[in-house]
Amino acid sequence: MQFSRFCDRFADRTGIVQLMDDLGNAMATDSDVLMLGGGNPGHIPEVQQYIYESMQRILENPAEFFHVIGDYGSPQGDISFIHALAKFLRRELNWNIGSENIVLTAGSQAGFFYLFNMLGGEFADGQFKRILLPLTPEYIGYADVGLVDNLFISYRPEIEILDDHLFKYHVNFHDLQITPDIGAICVSRPTNPTGNVLTNAELVHLQEIADKHQIPLIIDNAYGQPFPNIVFTEATPLWTENTIICMSLSKLGLPGTRTGIIIGPEELIKAITNINAVLNLALGNFGPALVRGMISSGEISKVCDSFIRPYYQAKSEQTMRWIQREMADLDYYVHKPEGAIFLWLWFPRMKISSEELYQRLKSKGVLIISGHHFFPGLEDDWEHRHQCIRLTYSMHPAQVDKAIGIIADEVRGAS
Repeated sequence: MQFSRFCDRFADRTGIVQLMDDLGNAMATDSDVLMLGGGNPGHIPEVQQYIYESMQRILENPAEFFHVIGDYGSPQGDISFIHALAKFLRRELNWNIGSENIVLTAGSQAGFFYLFNMLGGEFADGQFKRILLPLTPEYIGYADVGLVDNLFISYRPEIEILDDHLFKYHVNFHDLQITPDIGAICVSRPTNPTGNVLTNAELVHLQEIADKHQIPLIIDNAYGQPFPNIVFTEATPLWTENTIICMSLSKLGLPGTRTGIIIGPEELIKAITNINAVLNLALGNFGPALVRGMISSGEISKVCDSFIRPYYQAKSEQTMRWIQREMADLDYYVHKPEGAIFLWLWFPRMKISSEELYQRLKSKGVLIISGHHFFPGLEDDWEHRHQCIRLTYSMHPAQVDKAIGIIADEVRGAS
């Protein structure tokens, strides 16, 4: 079958498409699969109760209920939610923003599709711009969103070896180059897949570089502050007129509502609003309706600080104890857990690739993600990228514990 050039880019099952396929098929067909490969947030009882009560209030108000399900909203997104969010960010973080600086998208993945193809790729004047990822590994979801090839360029990180089988990635500013074809810089903080949190100094330095070269700094804040605040170390939020912040309601426990948030310059917000109008007519109402009250009252900070962050930090610490128990005889490192809902494991002496390890574990009913998927834009075939895996610890503790034992046994046999 022939496809247009546009459809051709999405015809093959590669990258995130194949992985989401594997995860979806496993969940649909085999309840015994140990699902450590996805990014689904945990079901936190206290948070779910907040959301449940919010839904009850909507259902008990017929006018609001029929508005939520029966009326198109603005292509910018739910305006009352946007007003509440702008006020919250001014109050909590002292950011000088208004409603004109915020637009919603149908999930943050759609937002990155818009941003990367607006700021990178082929331009009408013949220029070709790329998106710089200054620190890899980076989020797997970036890799396939470009409408052109070679949209990304990235650099190897510096690796700091720590005590107790830990290590940490840092931006290698010595090698970092901002060439004329760079249209934007993008980082995630905390980082999916590694749980790395760029230091305050690193983030400020990147913003200074972006300002100097008059290009925006995009910060993927899906796990960051002020919500869902899955951050276990110091991480001061950053906002300037040259910063684009991407947020989401997913890791609050609402991935099914597909609500992404972009905070940026007014000109950019207007352009994305127009794209929304063309592609979606309007955005979904349910996500904003469910959390608007928590944002207006500021109670969302209590929910994050009292329930969400402690929940994931406890799970991270417990999973680290299981890894230390099961892998005591192995040569391994874990990236220092500083946030997000993942652990990043490095097996420097493993004699098989992380992709082969993925396939072997899949045959044994354990789904993780091979590390080689998380290096978009890295032009050399660095050995390190084939020695790492990502796993999520948000699932049921018994599943995670059992899976860690199976992973350890498989790595032991391949070392």
